[in-house]
Amino acid sequence: MFVFHGHGGTMGNMFKSRGFEKLWPEAIIVCPQGLNTPGQLTDPEGKLPGWQKAPGDMNDRDLIFFDAMLKTLRSDYKIDNKRIYATGHSNGGGFTYLLWATRGDEFAAFAPSAAVGGRVVNLLKPKPAMHIMGEQDPLVKPAWQKAMCNRILKIDGCTDITHAYAPNATFYPSTTNTPVVLYVHPGGHFYPPEANEVVIKFFKSIQKS
Repeated sequence: MFVFHGHGGTMGNMFKSRGFEKLWPEAIIVCPQGLNTPGQLTDPEGKLPGWQKAPGDMNDRDLIFFDAMLKTLRSDYKIDNKRIYATGHSNGGGFTYLLWATRGDEFAAFAPSAAVGGRVVNLLKPKPAMHIMGEQDPLVKPAWQKAMCNRILKIDGCTDITHAYAPNATFYPSTTNTPVVLYVHPGGHFYPPEANEVVIKFFKSIQKS
């Protein structure tokens, strides 16, 4: 399970704040550290760490990094290739969408937070997904994220028949066996700790066919 921090974040803070290893001790939790990267909404000079935003950006620095990490994990650990997942917040959520677009066949499911797919949305193929957003997000506007969620629901062939999945979370069944969970909290540009258990619940329920 790959967990990507936001712009200006660190792998250490990401690991401590999520606690995924406690919720799913059988899983291998990988929290990579990004390098200094120009931001889209903040830090245009690139003085803080982050992730590439699109295919070809920074000569695909971070996609190459991901490929190397996955190769090492497969070599050094016993991993289940049907259960590889990615989640990330803000810029890390955008990178999660980029992985869906460019490395989607490697993954079982994705769970981006406070992010949109941007230019890669047309590259997305059906895949189980959970999107986490705040209704008062001042950076990645709720309208942008709602539009992104609508695209996901369409891409994944979701039906209009929904049911409650957890507090703040709605489950959308899919005609292509690629369900979607939308987690909408009343806050801003942050990741609610209550979402951790929902992410793990969703990932545990999905494996690649």
